[in-house]
Amino acid sequence: MPDDPEEGMLAWDESVFRNEHVFEIDYTPETFRHRESQMQTLKYAMRPAVRGARPLNAKVQGPPGTGKTTAVKKLFDELATETGVETALVNCQVNATRYSVFSQLFRRMFDYEPPSSGVSFKKLFGQITEKLVEDDRVLVVALDEVNYLFYEGEASDTLYSLLRAHEEQGGARVGAVVVSSDPDLDIVAELDGRVQSVFRPEDVYFPVYGQEEVVDILQERVDKGFHDGVIAPDVLDRVAELTAETGDLRVGIDLLRRAGLNAEMRASRTVAREDVEDAYDTSKYVHLSRSLRGLSDSETALLRVIAEHDGEQAGEVYDAFHEETDLGYTRYSEIINKLDNLGLVEAEYADVDGRGRSRSLSLAYEREAVLDRID
Repeated sequence: MPDDPEEGMLAWDESVFRNEHVFEIDYTPETFRHRESQMQTLKYAMRPAVRGARPLNAKVQGPPGTGKTTAVKKLFDELATETGVETALVNCQVNATRYSVFSQLFRRMFDYEPPSSGVSFKKLFGQITEKLVEDDRVLVVALDEVNYLFYEGEASDTLYSLLRAHEEQGGARVGAVVVSSDPDLDIVAELDGRVQSVFRPEDVYFPVYGQEEVVDILQERVDKGFHDGVIAPDVLDRVAELTAETGDLRVGIDLLRRAGLNAEMRASRTVAREDVEDAYDTSKYVHLSRSLRGLSDSETALLRVIAEHDGEQAGEVYDAFHEETDLGYTRYSEIINKLDNLGLVEAEYADVDGRGRSRSLSLAYEREAVLDRID
């Protein structure tokens, strides 16, 4: 009844969510807004595969949270309806070596994992290409977060093996889509000359969404994910404003989910602006959390050491890192470059009296935010 003071309160078994899955990282939206030109370029590159020929290669770049991975997933969903095309999306943040990438391709082709040891790359590679020819299928491989292959020095060998597959096995047809969120990575220039000569990709760039585009995209998530009336227009505008500040749509999607959970904690049927503001303290670190999940133990250890020695010179940081891990300076320098490329640390060169130029190392995020997520 209207005068009931409990009318606006959630019961213990009620929820503001209609479908909470639409706010999860692996959700692929039915409609993909504001990326029509990018999708057309990708479809153009894949058209030869539908006709049984090798597709054009593609290079997909843009800041985090701009729809790159979603675009590839939508593309592959369409290609899945073509009987002569096999697709494989490999997360290179998790699979950052050539062998690991091809292990994922093996699993995709054979529906079971290759042996964990005792199988050479040559044999693994041969089984994959033989299967392609035997089944008369074209393979399209998307290397998502390909920048991680570059950080580990594995990119050229991986792409060379993919794009020269027809030389190892006559009739093998393989194309590559590389996806990167690193704005400073010049993918083609960083590849070996032997790979550059065969890669020659179509360029597909994903710019940051504008605020009106963010509102449009998030409104669809709201309609599918929340019950009617849970998110008022002014509250959604605030979510979009905070999302646009970060340039990462994933922040907005995560923000909606956490704001909904905050409303449920208050037993409220609607999300208030305060729920959004409170949630933003966590959601704004979506990119940080994703980057940290892909780090090895030694990389995490160095990040912790830098947090403890923030702003100190690289040599001083190395002494503390070596004492903790016993790793040498070469590996230390490689990890510094990787963390710098990932935007987790800032390595700035400066003149040091009597020592020439040296790097000072600092965290790119608040110290507490980093330590809370790696401890």
